[in-house]
Amino acid sequence: MDACVPTADRDKQERLAVKICSTDQTRSDGLAAADAPPAGDELVTLAVTLMQSRQTILPKHLVAPGPDDGQLALLLQAAASAPDHGRLLPWRFVVVPQSARTRLAEVFGAALLERDPAATATQVEQAREKAHRAPLLLLAVVDAQCGDPAIDLHERTVSAGCAIQNLLLMATALGFGSALTSGKALRSAGLRALFGLNAAEVALCFISVGSVLTRKPARLRPAPSDFVSRLPDADASP
Repeated sequence: MDACVPTADRDKQERLAVKICSTDQTRSDGLAAADAPPAGDELVTLAVTLMQSRQTILPKHLVAPGPDDGQLALLLQAAASAPDHGRLLPWRFVVVPQSARTRLAEVFGAALLERDPAATATQVEQAREKAHRAPLLLLAVVDAQCGDPAIDLHERTVSAGCAIQNLLLMATALGFGSALTSGKALRSAGLRALFGLNAAEVALCFISVGSVLTRKPARLRPAPSDFVSRLPDADASP
């Protein structure tokens, strides 16, 4: 949430986030029990505003305060609404608390030296510093083998991507900035050991969430014509 956002506006954003999240509750039997969502134009306006407001904010521009426990619960509840073929739950998130950031920093520094033994002390310190950015840091992990083997890694990764996007949108609704980051360190043995990944799990990306220190103007989004084509009719000439 922006450091300059008035408390009244922050409260309004959180009430909006709760309203969004309240449309997908969980019953005692584990099934979704959805309340009636906002109807018609209200729902469309809400969705469009939320999606168009989401913007990547680099982790170095994300500062405290980050989400509190209640807001983190909303983020994760939003992620749980992602499509999941076969109900495999083929992804998970690992929260990296401040108390564990030094260990993550050590992994980042070691991973750089493994890739480039000639890296300077300054470069190693820059790699280590990345572990200390953003008040909320999570690692997204995808499992390539749990459950039905007919559901391949591509489909599992799509499900994880939907969960991540839901989380990012909820962060936006709460007034926070967010970013996804990756890098070669995700494939390092040290990182896999630190997060306890098994042989079938893939470290997909880090998710950073926090209050926005500075932001760039919103970028121009692609038009549908830039990414949509239409399959020709059967009788169309080649």
